[in-house]
Formats: sequence, C-alpha cells, structure tokens
Amino acid sequence: MTEPVVAPVDFGADRTTVGRALEALMVRTLDGRDGVVYEAIRYALEGEGKRLRAILVMSAYRAAGGRGDASHLAAAVEVVHAYSLVHDDLPCMDDDDMRRGRPTVHVVHGVGAATAAGMAMVPLAARAAYEAAIGLGLTPEESLAIVHVLMRASGAGGMIGGQLLDLEAEGKSLSLEELERIHRLKTGALIEAAMRIGGLAARAPEGLLEAFGTYGASIGLAFQIADDVLDITATTDQLGKTAGKDVEYRKSTYPALLGVAGAKSRAEALVQEACQGLQAHGALTPELDFLARFVVARRS
Repeated sequence: MTEPVVAPVDFGADRTTVGRALEALMVRTLDGRDGVVYEAIRYALEGEGKRLRAILVMSAYRAAGGRGDASHLAAAVEVVHAYSLVHDDLPCMDDDDMRRGRPTVHVVHGVGAATAAGMAMVPLAARAAYEAAIGLGLTPEESLAIVHVLMRASGAGGMIGGQLLDLEAEGKSLSLEELERIHRLKTGALIEAAMRIGGLAARAPEGLLEAFGTYGASIGLAFQIADDVLDITATTDQLGKTAGKDVEYRKSTYPALLGVAGAKSRAEALVQEACQGLQAHGALTPELDFLARFVVARRS
C-alpha cells in the first residue's frame, strides 16, 4: 500500500521563538557572570540544531488545546538536550571534536569546563521549566510535575542510564531487545518527556498523555535507528559531527543487527505505531504527523 503524502510543515517560527527564549534565559542567568564555565554554557546553548525536542513540546501543547506561548518551556527541554551533547562528546565518552558543524565544547573551553557546564545545565533546565510552567498559568504542583518528568528523563532512569549501558556495551554483541533498551533510555526518554511535558502544560487528560508518551517513545527509538543508518551512509559534513563513530567504537547498531533495509523498515513501523496511537485520540495534527515522518527521512 502506498504511504500517504504528508505535506511539509514549516517550523521556522517555532525555531525562532525557541531561540529567543534560550537567549532570554541566558540573559537572565549568565549575563554579568564571568568564568569559563559560564562561557561554555553559553557556547553549548548557542549551537544551531534541529530543535526537535523543543518543537515537540510546542506541537504537543497545541495538539492538546494549549493557547499560550510554550517556547520558554520548550527551551528548558532544549537545555537538557544541549547538556547531553556536551557530555556525550567528552573524551571519556564518545570523544568527538565536532558537533553541529563546529568544534565541541570541550575542544573550545577545555574538558573541565565542559564537564562542569553540563552539570550546571541540569538545574538550570529545572529552574527554567518551573518558571515557564508558572508563566503559562499552571499551579506550583502542576509545574513541579513537569519538572519531575524532565528530570526523570535526564537521570539514571533515562539519558544517563542509557548512556551508561551504551558505554558498557562497546565491543559487545547485543540482541535487538538489549539494543532497544539502551536507546529507549538514551535517546527516547527525553523525546517522550517532551511530548508529555507539552501535554501536561495544556492539562491534557490522562489518556491523551499516555498516547503522547507512546508517540514520543516510538519516534525516539525511530530517531536513534535513523542515526545509526546515517552514521554509515552520510558524511561528516552532512551530519555536522564525525561519521563512522559506531564502527570505530565497535558498537552494536540497528544496521549491524538488521541490515540497512531492515533498520529502515523497523523505523518506519515505529512511526506508523506512533501516528496510529495519536489518531485514535483525534490528536494526530499535521505537525505531529510530519515530525514523526521527518525523524526517519532526515539527512542529518
């Protein structure tokens, strides 16, 4: 059966508003503070990116009926993502010197400053998320629930736990189940959290929040599969980071387990699963439909 053609959606305005929210956050928290750690934080947050997680927050918020400006809440999620990239690139982790087409934070500011900057960005994100939720008219209890979701996705039950499992798995042959466990934590947890946070901010009912969570978890895993494929099919210039790192570190990947065609097929199945879940709740907006398909169709 032929897949329906999904009209492209322009998220330029969302990227702009998130960029402004990040700049406002930096002005509030970093301006007037001297030191290499503050410089490293600013450098990390100024890097150009897809802003996928931030856009998912805003798209979920709108899909659940939100009518305010969720860009500051989206920016808080982007801070967590930026922190994860700073630490992923460290010599003790993936040891990468390029990210988003420019030198990584530790290359520019040193390993110590990059490590400290990443650590400082987590409480910065928590504070930003709480203040943004209050600014949207949520109660302190509702705002704390959003911070809880964000911090859980950032910690041992999410990205950090997944990163540890990923490091332990280097040079080992993993089963598909083991590989998916790693990446549901390392990559999928924050993408799932972005969807849940958008829904919570709009006071979505529990059923819709669960559908948002399923959508986020599914496209988060599809995102990682696409990353694995791109690592062996795209160039460093196309990716904006060093290509071929998975082979260099002898990592188990989806193409290694399933072949490139099989990996792509698995990613497409996850996208279908994500979209069908939202469709059942009448919440599959053109934005969320496009974002799910973009995750596997992207070239970087």
